[in-house]
Amino acid sequence: MTVDPLAEIVALLQPSASYSKLVEYAGRWRIRRNIEGKPVFFAVLEGACRVVSSGRPPIIVRKGDFVLSPSTNDHVVESIDAPPYGIAMMPTKIGEGRFRIGKPDEPVNLRMQVGLCSFASPDAVLLVSLLPAMIVASDEPRLALLLQLVADETRHSRPGREVVLERLLEVLLIEALRCGADVTSIPSLSRGLADDRLVTALRAMHARPERSWTVAGLAAEAGMSRSAFFARFTRVVGHPPMEYLLAWRMALAKRLLRTRELTIEHIAAQVGYGSGSTFSTAFSRHVGMSPMRYAKAMRIRHDRYSGFPSFGPGGS
Repeated sequence: MTVDPLAEIVALLQPSASYSKLVEYAGRWRIRRNIEGKPVFFAVLEGACRVVSSGRPPIIVRKGDFVLSPSTNDHVVESIDAPPYGIAMMPTKIGEGRFRIGKPDEPVNLRMQVGLCSFASPDAVLLVSLLPAMIVASDEPRLALLLQLVADETRHSRPGREVVLERLLEVLLIEALRCGADVTSIPSLSRGLADDRLVTALRAMHARPERSWTVAGLAAEAGMSRSAFFARFTRVVGHPPMEYLLAWRMALAKRLLRTRELTIEHIAAQVGYGSGSTFSTAFSRHVGMSPMRYAKAMRIRHDRYSGFPSFGPGGS
């Protein structure tokens, strides 16, 4: 069975929707989004606008475009004919799930479906760093349909709402990542998966994290020399091969520890360590606490939010 690294990372992120709303924009306007670490996505239904991100050239998005920014640190969305620099506006609610930006007497020049979500994973910062900073997809009917489903689900309190939203957002993110264009050219996992040499090594790491990988072994998977593979992987993915592998193994180990169903020795074997003690040392160095302490902290967190006690390794 072929392993899809992109799907694995999106699933580990555990996305959930904060909101999805229809926004209309009028006249000359500008809005600044600085919700640090919160993924934002929007679909242009009518009109066009400019997206300006720190340290990157501005881009123009038009009707039919879908934009995804997995980590929104600071970017500006503004009208093509933008107001003077320094002027920013706030949205005004005009109906259920509907907002307006701009003066009420100005004509509407843009309509967008805007969504904000969050990632529940304790490793969200690490995992998001493997994704492109911004993706734009054009004329993709599947994305438009998924966005409509997300918007509909966020507006209602139906049974199973959170589970449905999580699955819809997983599909939405994967679909955007695989059909959209990375407009930033920043090193990322997506760029690595698009590289015909690196993709085989990445899939091998994700399919067999328990294997005793070396840079030379991964280079052989990619059909490259050790030095050429190391340089290309680091340049395209943004992390040296063994650093990427360690981060991925630790993310898997955290997920296994949160299930509270396996021994430390079993988890160690599944993520490529020959003994529980070797794994514990590596985990403590990477995470800042021992595997057992981490598992206990996750149990306490789970109990606090679920209202039910749980028992596992080290529990009573």
